[in-house]
Order: sequence, then structure tokens, then C-alpha cells
Amino acid sequence: MGVQDGPTLIASVQRAFRLMEAVGAHEGGAPAKQLAREAGLPLATTYHLLRTLVHDGYLRKLDDGGFVIGEKLDLLHAGSRGQALLTRVRPVLTALRDELSAAAYLTFYEDGEIRVVEIIDGPRAPRADLWVGFEDAGHATALGKCVLRELDDDARNDYLSRHPLADLTPRTITARAELLRRLDEPRAAPGVTDLEEYSLGTVCAAVPVFSGQTLGSLGVSLPSDRLAVLDQIRARLVPTASRVTRGLSLAT
Repeated sequence: MGVQDGPTLIASVQRAFRLMEAVGAHEGGAPAKQLAREAGLPLATTYHLLRTLVHDGYLRKLDDGGFVIGEKLDLLHAGSRGQALLTRVRPVLTALRDELSAAAYLTFYEDGEIRVVEIIDGPRAPRADLWVGFEDAGHATALGKCVLRELDDDARNDYLSRHPLADLTPRTITARAELLRRLDEPRAAPGVTDLEEYSLGTVCAAVPVFSGQTLGSLGVSLPSDRLAVLDQIRARLVPTASRVTRGLSLAT
């Protein structure tokens, strides 16, 4: 890299940022010439930056020739906001792990999928062997079944139509009618359990949480030789889930 490359690259980045700031000031879009004036950039430079930013998804060109903020910036903002929310609840998940000596998990149901967004584990609380992605194992995990139980019929049927009930262990429920019957059983105890349905030697418990209107689940996994304390652990999850929901929802 030459001596002049560093400052030149920094200046290019600064010009791109100024241009995006100018675009962001016009919700309905603005043409290149106006953006060049507002950003204080030569028109030729503005055209070059606009083409690059549109190509990479940071800006979008409208049919009338104007430019608006693109989807990639929206995704970056959403991702940053999501990380900020997780930062608020990590201490709660860490305390849960330490209290129960069990790995703690947090999922959200987004865009029709059940996604694990955080796992807090440690030497005395190892995570489950995630040999099959949670997105494809909602029927076999406490975290997934907890979400499925809270969904309305249409959303639940949509999920199950896209995710076969794979036979992960001899204990996995693979008959749709049986899974639905289990999900709709009267709730004598809080949350749901996974008794070696995802992985032999591992049992799990989970309860629902919410981030605003977004459904999720909070759960823990532990060795099957601790099965006798699973009901106590499941009950302990309830107040923790309330704290997580408050932490996630206060900023929404």
C-alpha cells in the first residue's frame, strides 16, 4: 500500500457517508444534482458514489431518478438494535446459567422461522450438541415447541408445512397429529420440555418470552441424569422469562 492510499481511502469513505446523510434527509428521494450540492461533492464524484452504493444495496434508485436509503442500511440498523437489546438481557441469562448450572438459550420467531439468537454456556454448563439446526428442529426441542404452542393455527400449520418432522432420536415425535395433541394439552405446568427428543442424553425446558410483539422462548439444557429436577428448573424459568421480556420490550 502506498503512502497516499490511507488518506485517499479515508476521504472516499467520508464522501460516501456525507452522500448517504444527504440521501437520508429526503424520505421521498432526491436527484443526484441536489444530493451533490447538499453533500458538497463534485457531480462526477456523486454519480460514481451513487452507482456504487446502489449496486451494494446501501441506496436505492427510484423510477423518477431520485435516490433513497436502501435495504442494507435498514438491515444494519435492525441488527445493531437487536444486539443492543441482547446486551440488556445477557446479564439475566448469565445469572440463570450460573444459578441452574445449565446452558441458557434465547430464541425469536422471525419471518416464519425459529432462530436461536443467544446461547450462554460455560465449563459447568455446556451447551447441547447442536448437530441439527434449531430452525429445522422446532418439533424436537423445548425451545421450538414452546414457540409452536404459542402460535395461532395458521402460523403453526405454515411452519409445519415447511419443516418435516425429522426422526432425530428414538424419542422424537414424528407424527403431526401427536405433536399437535401434545402442543394443545392443558397447561398444568409452565413451559414445555424436551426429554431427549433432540439429542440423547440431554433434556431441556423452555418458556415463552416476547420482544414487543415478537414471540420467542427462553430455555435451558442439562444432562438427562438431572431429569429429577427438571420441573423445578422449569418453574424457575418463569420469573426469569418475565425479566427478559421486560428487558426486551422496554426499548421497543
